[in-house]
Amino acid sequence: MRLLIAIVLPWFAFFTIGRPFAGILCLLLQITLIGWLPAAIWAAYAVSQYHTDKKIAQALKR
Repeated sequence: MRLLIAIVLPWFAFFTIGRPFAGILCLLLQITLIGWLPAAIWAAYAVSQYHTDKKIAQALKR
């Protein structure tokens, strides 16, 4: 679900993973005409890293 949000609303995806400063920066990038595509790619990458970090933390707890 977060990946879909990252593609449609890149700035909001950063808020869902707890990175509000990056979300504001991404919103500023998304406002520009050519900035939406890089913002979506950046958000999708950040969400992917967030899921990877969660899996690593869960594995280390075991």
